[in-house]
Amino acid sequence: MERIVIAVDSFKGTMPSLEVCRIIAENFQAVLPALEYVQVPIGDGGEGTVDAFLAALGGEKIYVLVQDPFGREIEAAYGLLPDKSTAVIEMAAASGLPLLEGEGDPLCASTYGTGQLIANALDRGCDKLIIGLGGSATVDGGIGMLAALGVKFLDDQTNPIPLTGQGLADLHRIDVRGKDKRLDTCQILVASDVTNPLFGPNGAAHVFGPQKGATPEMVTLLDDNLRNYAVVLRAELGADVAHLPGAGAAGGLGAAFLAFTSARLSPGIDVLLDTIKFDELISSAALVITGEGRLDGQSFYGKAPWGVAQRAKKQGVPCIAIVGEVGEGAEKGYSEGIDAVFTINRAALPFSEAKQYSQANLAATSADLARFLKIAWGI
Repeated sequence: MERIVIAVDSFKGTMPSLEVCRIIAENFQAVLPALEYVQVPIGDGGEGTVDAFLAALGGEKIYVLVQDPFGREIEAAYGLLPDKSTAVIEMAAASGLPLLEGEGDPLCASTYGTGQLIANALDRGCDKLIIGLGGSATVDGGIGMLAALGVKFLDDQTNPIPLTGQGLADLHRIDVRGKDKRLDTCQILVASDVTNPLFGPNGAAHVFGPQKGATPEMVTLLDDNLRNYAVVLRAELGADVAHLPGAGAAGGLGAAFLAFTSARLSPGIDVLLDTIKFDELISSAALVITGEGRLDGQSFYGKAPWGVAQRAKKQGVPCIAIVGEVGEGAEKGYSEGIDAVFTINRAALPFSEAKQYSQANLAATSADLARFLKIAWGI
């Protein structure tokens, strides 16, 4: 039986990846019922990553009371895979911008809640952590996360500093004697498509600070504070990580993982596809369908459709993309493994209006594509 693999990211703001894959599969199956359909909801380290792993591999969600970026108590979840020793954590679940509902202030935001999620997973016996860095509200260099795991960050009078981007200005000493020793023995895979350094024109504050609510003045202050963080890391730990690719991910959380653990940073989509053995899954496929809410030139710098298309291209499997919107640079996909792109937009409407029809438009587009393939394949 011919197999179609449906590996699509979420259409952000309208549909999670689980729903997108389901709608495509149902409408293809209605037209081409004799084929086998394999749904692989995907994520690249941001929103939906935990759901993608659980959908592909099974497991359960673990709910934990943690601190949000401003220190308020919330309930956040991470994924526990069936082996009971692997946890999948989205840092955004505890430290993400969507939690703040427009209150973004990266000077005062902390990753402490992310550290609480990690601590809970370690307490459950997990010795492998897969951590997605997308969607952060923070520019604290990861000191909040590390403090929740026993590291102390001190000023020149050995007083604790605020665990925020603003607090980094006073950082002078780092006391690692209380660091959770389990961090040294567990395997940590960090899923991020960000390759920015910790500070500078392409660093965490300048590139990502404004989208987290930073004014130009805040950006300058945060960048200076991250520079100080890098100086202290080098002096106290001998860790010169500031300019390593990915150090600036999630407001410097990448630097924290690089300096304090043996974590490996990889494009989020590769972490997922390797874990679920995607290459084996598509080896006998007749077609791979990928996509996301907006396909443009940025999609081919480590985003989910790029990762899927690259795997399909390597095995010579045709790959098409079904997307909500086509943006500038989408044509780059034709040299990256995507053979054709189809948008679900069926009328020239602004996103604020079009999103209410997204499910129906995705269903109609999927059915039309299936009808075309039925003719083309002579089924």
